[in-house]
Amino acid sequence: MSPGQIAALVAAGAFVLLVLLAAIPLVKLGRTLDEATVAIRKAHENSDPLFDGANSTLTHVNTQLERVDGITANAQAVSGNVSALSSVFTATLGGPLVKTAALSYGMTKAIKARRQAKEEKRGRRRKRGGKK
Repeated sequence: MSPGQIAALVAAGAFVLLVLLAAIPLVKLGRTLDEATVAIRKAHENSDPLFDGANSTLTHVNTQLERVDGITANAQAVSGNVSALSSVFTATLGGPLVKTAALSYGMTKAIKARRQAKEEKRGRRRKRGGKK
């Protein structure tokens, strides 16, 4: 055997060793890909009931939102009616109530002023010695 053949034999052995060392991770990677494929299939099979449940939930939520929309519309109508009633009450009774309040305030003030004037007059009489 010549030195070139020995070198070729060593190179071939090293190449076989390199292929064997590279084959181990490749086999593991193949197993990992197989497991990932199985997991994806299982997830795909289990996703149909999930989507059916989500669809029924969305249908139920839409039904509830329609009810809430009706309730909101009724509440808005009631609010408008209360506002109109308040305007009617203010227009009908607001003016007379303000006038009555002003009259009672004025009368109370006048009565207090009259009492105060009488008290001052009595005080002045007492200072003079009871003369009129």
